[in-house]
Amino acid sequence: MRAGRVLCGYLNGTSKENGELVVSFTWELNDQEVNMSGVSIMIILVVAFTLGVIAYLTVIGVAFTGAIKEWSRRRAPLSKIFTKGEAIHSVAPDTPVSTCVRLMTDAKIGALIVMDGERLTGIFTERDALNKVLSGGLDPGSTRVSEVMTKEPYCIPPTTTVSDALKLITKQRFRHLPITENGKVLAVVSSGDLTHWLVQDRTGEVKELMR
Repeated sequence: MRAGRVLCGYLNGTSKENGELVVSFTWELNDQEVNMSGVSIMIILVVAFTLGVIAYLTVIGVAFTGAIKEWSRRRAPLSKIFTKGEAIHSVAPDTPVSTCVRLMTDAKIGALIVMDGERLTGIFTERDALNKVLSGGLDPGSTRVSEVMTKEPYCIPPTTTVSDALKLITKQRFRHLPITENGKVLAVVSSGDLTHWLVQDRTGEVKELMR
């Protein structure tokens, strides 16, 4: 069969060598003839097939490793995500909303917990500021955070898995979860924290696939 002047080939014939059938082809590439036997073609096909299998198994191996890592990260307790003793952003119940918003902006966070001494009484989020203060036409300077905070927020222990925390956030449609132990607030995790925990190794996996 001919394919223009770039590549063409035809069967020369067959013969027997040492009792084995040998098929002989003539290939023409750029007007130059190259003689190849059926055995040589078979070797090339085997090598190409082997390289394809190796590449396929490499991709499967990396994908399988990634799946195992993600499963392990989903089953990890929340105590793996935060460091005990790290700063917790909190305010008192009588703090003006304007002060709370300024604190969140400066710290680049989306929520503050509201503490009455050592007791957690609520959580104030960006959503509360928009939906309850701005949309309600309230004055941020004179409105106390206790008036617009989300009272009695969901709290979870540090032994909760990342997977269970994500399910709770998705089901209840909120973005921040206080982590408590024996009545003490240890940290506040967001949906972004959980997502980052799951995907932080993905960049390395992509680079591995591209090698």
